[in-house]
Amino acid sequence: MRVVMEKNVTGMDELLAGYAAGSLTYPAQALVGAHLEMSDCNRSYVSSLETLAGFELETVQPVSIANRDSILGSILDGQIDSLNDNVPPAEMDDGGDSAVPASLRSIIGSSMDQLPWKTLLPGVKECKLGEIDGCTSSLLWVRAGRAMPSHTHHGTELTLVLKGGFKDEDGHYVAGDVAFADGDIDHKPVADEEEDCICFAVTAGRLQLTGPVGRWFAPFLR
Repeated sequence: MRVVMEKNVTGMDELLAGYAAGSLTYPAQALVGAHLEMSDCNRSYVSSLETLAGFELETVQPVSIANRDSILGSILDGQIDSLNDNVPPAEMDDGGDSAVPASLRSIIGSSMDQLPWKTLLPGVKECKLGEIDGCTSSLLWVRAGRAMPSHTHHGTELTLVLKGGFKDEDGHYVAGDVAFADGDIDHKPVADEEEDCICFAVTAGRLQLTGPVGRWFAPFLR
C-alpha cells in the first residue's frame, strides 16, 4: 500500500489524525510536522483536527493531582524553552539548500552538510540517524537519474522528500510529498533527472532487496 499525502486517502487521514492527537512515534510525528512545513495542502485539515481536540478537552471533567504545588514549582523552576524540543533555536535556520525543516532538527540537526554519509551503491548514499520509539530513521541521497535497487518491506516505511523528487511504479513524488509503503509493494524508486533526491525515511521493520542486482549487493548493505 502507498499513500501520497496530497491525495484524499484514508491512510493519509489516519496519519494526520495521529499527528494531531500526538499519538505517532516521535520520528513519524517529526516527519509529518516537516511535511506540513513544506506543503500547505494539509495544514487546514490538521488545524481543524486540533481545534476539535480542543473542544473535546473542554468537556473532560477535571481530576485532582496529588502534590500539585510541588509539581508546578518544579516545572516553573526549569527552562521553559526545554519543554518543547521540536522548536529549534532561531539561529539554526540557515535558509540554504542544505537546511533542515524545523520539525526534523532534533533528529537530523540544522544542516545536512556535515552528516556522516555512507555510500551504499554507486550514486546512492545513506546517513543512519538511529532508532527512536522502535522506528529507525535515516536519510537517503540518490544522485539525479540514478535508481534504488528493487525492494519491498517487512513492516512499514514513511518517506518524506526533502529535495528533488523520484518516481516509481505508483507515481511521482516531489519535495514535501510523503509516501507510505509496506509489504504489499515491490518497487524501484528512480531519482528525477534534474537534481539529486534527498529523502527522510522512518521504518518499522526491515527492507528486503528483491531484484537480481539488489540481491547481489544485499550482503554489503547490512
